[in-house]
Amino acid sequence: MNNLLKKILIRISSFFPFLEWFKDYSTVAFRSDLISGITVSLVLIPQSMAYAQLAGLPAYYGLYASFLPPIIASLFGSSRQLATGPVAVVSLMSAATLEPLATKGSEGFIAYSVLLALSVGMFQFILGLFRLGLVVNFLSHPVIIGFTNAAAIIIATSQLANLFGVSVDNAEHHYETVINTVKAAMDYTHLPTLSFGVLAFTIMIVLKKLNPKLPNILIAVVITTVLSWLYGLEYNQSINLSFIENKEIATKIQVYNNSFKELNELSKQYAELGTLHEEIKRNKGAHSIEALSVFQKLELTQLLLTELKEKIKFIRSELRGYKLVEKQNSGNEKGFILLNDANKDTPKSPIWHIKVGNKGIDEEKVSLSGGGAVIGNIPKGLPTVAFPKIDMHVWAKIFPNAMIISILGFMEAISIAKAMATKTGARLDPNQELIGQGLANVIGSFGQSYAVSGSFSRSAVNFQSGAVTGMASVITSIIVVITLMFFTPLLYHLPQSVLASIIMMAVFGLINIKGVLHVWHAQRYDGVALILTFIFTLAFAPHLDKGIMIGVAFSIGHYLYRSMKPQFVLLSRYEDGTLRNSDIFGLNRCEHISALSFDSSLYFANTSYLEDQILLQLSEKPHLKHILICCEGINEIDATGEEALGVIVTRLRDRNIDISFVGMKDQVFDVIKRTGLYNKIGEKRIFRTEAQAIEAIHRYAHEGSTEKDCPLLQVCYLK
Repeated sequence: MNNLLKKILIRISSFFPFLEWFKDYSTVAFRSDLISGITVSLVLIPQSMAYAQLAGLPAYYGLYASFLPPIIASLFGSSRQLATGPVAVVSLMSAATLEPLATKGSEGFIAYSVLLALSVGMFQFILGLFRLGLVVNFLSHPVIIGFTNAAAIIIATSQLANLFGVSVDNAEHHYETVINTVKAAMDYTHLPTLSFGVLAFTIMIVLKKLNPKLPNILIAVVITTVLSWLYGLEYNQSINLSFIENKEIATKIQVYNNSFKELNELSKQYAELGTLHEEIKRNKGAHSIEALSVFQKLELTQLLLTELKEKIKFIRSELRGYKLVEKQNSGNEKGFILLNDANKDTPKSPIWHIKVGNKGIDEEKVSLSGGGAVIGNIPKGLPTVAFPKIDMHVWAKIFPNAMIISILGFMEAISIAKAMATKTGARLDPNQELIGQGLANVIGSFGQSYAVSGSFSRSAVNFQSGAVTGMASVITSIIVVITLMFFTPLLYHLPQSVLASIIMMAVFGLINIKGVLHVWHAQRYDGVALILTFIFTLAFAPHLDKGIMIGVAFSIGHYLYRSMKPQFVLLSRYEDGTLRNSDIFGLNRCEHISALSFDSSLYFANTSYLEDQILLQLSEKPHLKHILICCEGINEIDATGEEALGVIVTRLRDRNIDISFVGMKDQVFDVIKRTGLYNKIGEKRIFRTEAQAIEAIHRYAHEGSTEKDCPLLQVCYLK
């Protein structure tokens, strides 16, 4: 009965790992968790808002992602110190996945972000439930380093627009967006915005050097937010379109608005045609005349939509580039004119820019900005808890990327969890961690969270500040809830450039030059995989999955190539008495016996390579009488490999050349015993040690030989 009860308790604790926290839990442990939870929250709150913007979402969605996920991940994961929440790489990949489907920050984009979090969580949970955590091994360490270094550069450069206070549309490739940002910054940089970003950098760097334990991010946020409020960084106003005296601008705004109306109508037509096409395919078949006719209209509408979007993008870029100054008309009426050579020395008047978003411009209330961008209003209170809206058409498009995000996010989480487990001696279960991360994303999506993962920086803070159990993460989430309930108005004046500097500071730590050099020195082909991943991730950004796929394909392809042509070594006696690589150590070879090693499992893809190398020995050594195959490197043998060995034995003995095997592993020995190849080779030609083999075959192989010193009996260097 006691044994049954123990088994039940073990089973329950495997489903609810957090029950283990409370064994020997004390007031001292709670105090440590409380301090750690508060410390991590001071880093998490500003950092999460910055990462939300990196993910293409309003800043406060970072707080939503810091509410439920940390609690769930700590309750159901196996690591007690892992801090889960928004992270840079996952945020970037989330934005890259959804950008082709919807405009950043729009309602559709937000809904798709939540759906992506649900998809990521489901995939992670399924992997963990079926104990398939080994799937992450397809992403090799060099590929991860190459991707992470490239992602760090992409993330940092993606924040340049916010840092300089300029607005540009994302181009097809990230490097084009960076070029456009630099051009915009050269034309006009909002110096106060840049100054706040630089000030935040300075505060964080100085405090980190003076005292790493200080919450440097929070201090930078508090100081810059107060200064932004005192300085009045945000300086906006709304005017009637008629106040802009330049007719060209007024005309472009009207064309811009008309284009949006046309875009909405075309989008509606496209959706209706898509529904009609699916209906006709079901009823009359995909190749029916009606289906093909509707499909043609669908393709034409898609083409028109693409052209219209490019037109809107071009006009938006032009409108953002206009620089206006205020002109005082008679009767104290406001008027705005273009800044040009005639009025460039206008004193006191700020330079105004038309605020152009991803929708039409209200001609009665044209928004002008003469200052810098701040966070603005954050909805007070907790997010609405609801099941995410599932659009199967969208889900089919995002799920392949969701799998990549799942694996990358988990690898980031498990790597830091392993590092901490090594120091604490705690047991870590990767599959249970997958379940914890999966549930965090699934349940988090019910609270409007986007995809999250374990954080390197915050986990390190959690560990260093003395977290004992996952209760620290629970406390962190409670503080986020309190912030959402009561303190969001205090964040209104936080400059966007400060969030940009927070992101850039965080990702500088992802750049790992030492790791690149280490991989290159370890194995050149791994170094090539790293470099290819790095280059193609940068080249294809924002389509980050392509860089990873190329790196993985190269790694797997090179592995297959190496297994098809494994290392084939000719052996001779070395100074320590063992048989070693004759080429590396400059050793002479025996004329009558070819001792060789084959360092790979023998299977269908490399059997012909072994045959070719043995035939090469026959052609190079006219006095050859015996071949000795050292089998220490052969871990497995399949049916093709077994058949090939039988053929090799027959062909050699037909030419009066014998063959022996030494160091054969048990699993290989079992195969040749079952198939009868053992009897064909002969019991006297299978040896356990090299010394036994050479002693048995040397005399007969050297009958009538003129070889004075045999390189298999003594060390004979090449002259």
